[in-house]
Amino acid sequence: MKFINTLFHFLQSNQNKKKNGLLVISILFSISFIIALLSHSFFLSEWFGGRYMTGMNDGLSQMLPFKKLLYNEYSSGNFFYSNQFGMGGGIYSQLSYYFSTSVIFIITVLITYLLEVTHLIKEPDIFYWADAILIISMIRMTLIISLTTLYFRYMNIWMIPAFIGAVFYGTSIIYFRHVTYWEFFADAMLWLPLLLFGIEKVIKEKKAGWFMIAVSISLFDNFYFAYINFILVGIYIIFRWIMPLYAQETSKIKQIKMYVYSGLAGFGISAISFIPAVYGYLNNHRMSYEEPIPILGVPDNLLLDGRIIVLPAFVVLCLFVISFYKNKMFRFFACLTILSVMLHFSPLVASVFNGFSAPQYRWEYFLSLMAGGVIATGLQQIHQINKRHVGISIACTFTIFSISYFAQSLYFSTSKTIYLLIATLITITIFSLYAWKRNKLFFAILSVMLVMLSLYTSNLYQMIKLPNGESKQAVTKEYMKSDQYNGRDQLELIQEIQQQEGDPFYRMDWMIETRNNTPLVQDFHGFSVYSSILNKHLLYYYLYDLEIDMGRESVSRYGTLGDRANLHSILSGKYYITEKGDKAIPYGFKKEASIGNYVAYRNMNLLPFVRTTHIAFTEEDLLHASPIAKERAMVKGIVLKKESLITKETPIPKSKNIIDHVSINTVGSSYQNQKLEVRDDLGGLDILIENPNEDIEDYYISFYLKRLDKDQGYKLLVNNYETSRKKNTSIYKTSVDHLTIRVPGNEPISIRLPKGIYKLADLSLFEEDYQSLTTAKKESEQQSDIPFTWAKNKINITYNNVANEKYMSLPVPYEKGWKVYINGQESNLLQANYAFIGVPLQSGLNQIEFVYYPPYFFISLFISIFSFILVLIFRKMVPIKRKSSTIIGKVLFLHLI
Repeated sequence: MKFINTLFHFLQSNQNKKKNGLLVISILFSISFIIALLSHSFFLSEWFGGRYMTGMNDGLSQMLPFKKLLYNEYSSGNFFYSNQFGMGGGIYSQLSYYFSTSVIFIITVLITYLLEVTHLIKEPDIFYWADAILIISMIRMTLIISLTTLYFRYMNIWMIPAFIGAVFYGTSIIYFRHVTYWEFFADAMLWLPLLLFGIEKVIKEKKAGWFMIAVSISLFDNFYFAYINFILVGIYIIFRWIMPLYAQETSKIKQIKMYVYSGLAGFGISAISFIPAVYGYLNNHRMSYEEPIPILGVPDNLLLDGRIIVLPAFVVLCLFVISFYKNKMFRFFACLTILSVMLHFSPLVASVFNGFSAPQYRWEYFLSLMAGGVIATGLQQIHQINKRHVGISIACTFTIFSISYFAQSLYFSTSKTIYLLIATLITITIFSLYAWKRNKLFFAILSVMLVMLSLYTSNLYQMIKLPNGESKQAVTKEYMKSDQYNGRDQLELIQEIQQQEGDPFYRMDWMIETRNNTPLVQDFHGFSVYSSILNKHLLYYYLYDLEIDMGRESVSRYGTLGDRANLHSILSGKYYITEKGDKAIPYGFKKEASIGNYVAYRNMNLLPFVRTTHIAFTEEDLLHASPIAKERAMVKGIVLKKESLITKETPIPKSKNIIDHVSINTVGSSYQNQKLEVRDDLGGLDILIENPNEDIEDYYISFYLKRLDKDQGYKLLVNNYETSRKKNTSIYKTSVDHLTIRVPGNEPISIRLPKGIYKLADLSLFEEDYQSLTTAKKESEQQSDIPFTWAKNKINITYNNVANEKYMSLPVPYEKGWKVYINGQESNLLQANYAFIGVPLQSGLNQIEFVYYPPYFFISLFISIFSFILVLIFRKMVPIKRKSSTIIGKVLFLHLI
């Protein structure tokens, strides 16, 4: 420690600044990397044991599949649209929340691509991206610690305390929580100190360049965490105004002007990413969180059993040292730390940081950074502490930890506090020894101990709190090759189908239970996706327009087509894969292949990808129609959004509700006044159809269902079809309780639920004989398929309209960004069949081109280029001292050290 301290002081001497600035940075990054390496010790040992630094749920279901998808798209030169993302979606607009514009990920893609093209690695697969998490995490943490150290140094904190405070921030448990569960969350911890450094440059030097850079990077990187970071930055600025730290600071009016100008410039530079991303967010459909959000709540015990954040004993000791508050810098960080602790215990605040939605505790890395400031400033003045204040601090710390320990026993069912108790006792002991002895050796021991305890806490947290601490939750290579994620038999069956198929645009209805992104993992075009940002038209299509049950109620996803044959035929659903013994096979599908426990069925009534028609309906015409009537309308023709486009009236398909022609029997239950009370472990209703029609292939049964007796999720069985429903207060509940389930026509209808009380209302029953589908299939066989090509973001179709058809439709999701040109002239893009694209046709030859660019792409690109040029021009017009006109690297080396 003495050697390192002497070295840093030597390198920081005035005569050595320019000569040794790079060496200082190199040493800082090297030591930071060593700390990052040690803080990942547990995950490194896990990695060598074949286990990965990712979570069983979102880690496997979202983070890895999205990285794999985006790399494949980017490396093939496709930057705008992916037809493999669910049923298709914009890369910038729908994946910007994740990795599509992440600076760290883009750099990773470039490095990976160079490694691939130079044949140093094979084509990256899902295991490559699982392996890469650990390496990227250590590099990211190295940058976080280094940048935070430089930020603290700029605040005139000594190097060693600044570094120790930065180590606490970089290795805080929220970092590992973020990386393991939602990897891109951790990037925000890198940009926050950069933003704060930019603010300090404005306040101390009247220079807004760094703030502009930080704003542009934040907005470009991730709009969601830019929102969080800007709230935090606002709090920081207000406290800097209330608590000035230096004798000469830029006036508040001048600061505001600089924040506005540089913020607008940063926004302009980032517009190419930020504007499409915000549009994607606004075009999403997420049900409002309707449960009351309390002002106060206890998410965890942040002293002894934190799952989000852990406040170390040294921070608490410093906060109780009265004399420390005489120092402006300490007082500033201490007040922000105390405020952050108070906000941590407010679900309402967590909701505000989550866009006024369900409470999510994702902003607490700010608390870690401010606590790191307390550690740094506390260490810097610890030599001034008197023994009486030490005694008071230890007594108060002991009291608050005792209260926390007993609160842990009272309010939390599981407790693994021993590792934090040990850390607390060690901290108090060394703190006391130094305060009494005032020996440099004890200061060195205290400094080293604080670093070691940060490493100790982070590694024990990884072991105890994160998935790998529980063997059954650990993500292993074996698990990733199993049938629960990416089984061999599943892959072989899919690859067998792909090898015999000449059509690249068909879709398979297949996903592993709860893994809606299975198509991304197993490289096929499917019907399912799991993402926080989705095309609202598709979600409306599933939830409201067609009432398609997905087998599992949950927001932020859609998947499967509810075994409904009409939908498969309309949407290019050519194959249906399931496990052997599954009887819920859609009508018209025949067994095609089988490997192991999995069977593939082929759709014998598949309709063409590109369809034309002269029959049109409007959504308003079908507003009160049943789902089966809407399906028939789409099979016969096209359903359009706007009535003004309809040129010929066509009778609306009929669907008679035959619920009055059935008898309803209770099984282990009672049913009166729309209230179903199930007394047995599994009971419900049997619905018997009077004089059933032998020509009927399927029944569609619709009803409203909601649990009344307790707030608990449950499973619903309708014959062989199973679906799950969330508890009423779940933040992932869709709040769509009107269901439509398809039942094969040759079976009696049974509804089964677990013991409980339910509201079961609006029972309806519809018949489907598939005459419309059979007719449409025969008509399509009499005509040649319309040729088309789809390359990246463009679809080209050549169609000679000799039959005088009025409309063309494609099973490509409708969203802003698509444009259509006929014979070189822009035409009206239609929202067809509720959620897909269409176009009005002209007589004769139609050379049609559909083109997709991110929403507002060209105006966003213009704003970004214009803003960048304007910044360069303005920078040249403003006279700058030679010392201040150096490149970014020299600013770091000369101004921060």
